[in-house]
Amino acid sequence: MPAASATPNVVHVIQLAVAPVFLLSGVGVILTVLTNRLARIIDRARLLEDRLHAAPDERRAEMHSEMSMLSHRAWMVNMALTLSTSCALLVCLVIALLFVGSAMKINMETVISIMFVTAMAALVGSLSIFLREIYLGTANLRIGRRR
Repeated sequence: MPAASATPNVVHVIQLAVAPVFLLSGVGVILTVLTNRLARIIDRARLLEDRLHAAPDERRAEMHSEMSMLSHRAWMVNMALTLSTSCALLVCLVIALLFVGSAMKINMETVISIMFVTAMAALVGSLSIFLREIYLGTANLRIGRRR
């Protein structure tokens, strides 16, 4: 009989864990976008470094400036990746603690709440930094012919 009475409790915990699991999949998509963005920044920086030695002197200062901006943008994307990954890890811990607390009959509401709020703060920070990086990436965007 004890196993049968525990089943509704497990079902309830699974229901509680569904929302964080959906959040986790969304954070996974954000991590993919950020990783792709970082790869593009790195590719552009490597291209500039390869072309730097053959560039005319008047173009070198501009290339150094762009590489400096790319370095700053790469740092920002890295920070956004760190915060998004932290969010994902905290959400995973929230899910695990939901089950551990239920199985061991321990009240972990406060710990779970703090971890979830921290995860949301990390996600907000990540998205804010990402938005700033997008702004920097498009601030000097030139479409069409260069002089």
